[in-house]
Amino acid sequence: MAGFLQQVVEGLGAGAIYASLALALVLIYQFTGIVNFAQGELAMFSTYIAWQCVAAGMPFWLALVVTLAVSFAGGMLIERVIIRPVEGAPELTIVIVTVGLFIFVNAAAGWIWTFLIKDFPNPFPGGALEAVGISVSFSTLGVLGVVALVMGLLYVLFQYTKIGLGMRAVATNPASARLVGIRVGRTLALGWGLAATVGAVSGVLVAPLLFLEPNMMGGVLIYAFAAATLGGFDSPLGAVTGGLIVGVAETLAGAYVGFIGSDLKVGVPLVIILGVLLLRPQGLFGRAAVERA
Repeated sequence: MAGFLQQVVEGLGAGAIYASLALALVLIYQFTGIVNFAQGELAMFSTYIAWQCVAAGMPFWLALVVTLAVSFAGGMLIERVIIRPVEGAPELTIVIVTVGLFIFVNAAAGWIWTFLIKDFPNPFPGGALEAVGISVSFSTLGVLGVVALVMGLLYVLFQYTKIGLGMRAVATNPASARLVGIRVGRTLALGWGLAATVGAVSGVLVAPLLFLEPNMMGGVLIYAFAAATLGGFDSPLGAVTGGLIVGVAETLAGAYVGFIGSDLKVGVPLVIILGVLLLRPQGLFGRAAVERA
């Protein structure tokens, strides 16, 4: 029993990382209806910025603040320069644009910082808490705490601030929001900036575990897509819940399903995506689309 609970704890730690990137995916989808295939690469690029700041002698937490600010500005710039010109274009066009952004950001990171693996400092202390045969590392506790903090800040933003209420209005009905004086274009840019900021948090959390290199977020993006699909692409709470479920499912499958092991664990999110799309396409917390005749 202790071994099973240990696997669950480790799965929650991994799932929290998936949840943070899934949250960024959901934020952009809520505001624009776009599934951003470049979200993982944007998170990776932000993580390189944090690494560069730390390498220059900046304290880690100050480097993180600088990185989040740069990520926010970069997300707004991407929306204005790359996404807005194709606003209203066919869905396939937007998919191609985000895939192109994926390739460009990945290549740019490799050109600037090379494709060599780099160590990234862990912001959390080493060691672990021991109780009833279960070991919970401070790193896992830190990751869970950061994701909970991000979720809490987003809740406060969307429920109690003028900017957040405006963003919710735009996400619900852009035309009506424009009629009541909300600047929809600026709000959409804020949404991209916010998603880029949340994605940067995900990259900073995962880099100490995987090492820093331009392709580090590829696998994480698959798990994040599974989390967002399971929880519902229009539900931030669903993204977090889905991430935790995916993390636990992946860990348990790798530990207890013999033919999966550590090599085939990446198949778990793909099975989850397929199962959800077949059985409940809107996800656990999502709303089914209703079209009036």
